[in-house]
Amino acid sequence: MVSFLLRPIKPRLLTLSFPSTLYLCPVLDLLLEEIPVELQLDLRLGLQEALVNAAKHGNHLDPSKSVSVNYKREHNCHEWVITDQGGGFIPPMVCPISQSEDHLPENECECGRGLFILFQVFDQVAWNPEGTELRLAKRLY
Repeated sequence: MVSFLLRPIKPRLLTLSFPSTLYLCPVLDLLLEEIPVELQLDLRLGLQEALVNAAKHGNHLDPSKSVSVNYKREHNCHEWVITDQGGGFIPPMVCPISQSEDHLPENECECGRGLFILFQVFDQVAWNPEGTELRLAKRLY
């Protein structure tokens, strides 16, 4: 009889803060270091989109403003909370295209391409009421 010893996965927390920039490779590398290789490309695309939105649209690439990311892993759930110092925006409740079609939305869609990507990649996409904080979650099955 073969038995396996399952080690519990310890929760992990990581907090990063960086000036509004589009140079995100080192940040993305840190945020993805605990993600299985087969999921890294999709999650990298989603996180990159969220970080670019925070730096570019939220903070208007103002180097005096920063973007912060809190990462948490508990069991099989990975969560990222991305906060910018911008004026916020009115986030969509859902991306209707993401629920019905497999192709990128046209420009006239209220849910732009970046938001479409977020809704496709992550299991949970939610903003605070001010639209300055984005919570992304991915369950690994």
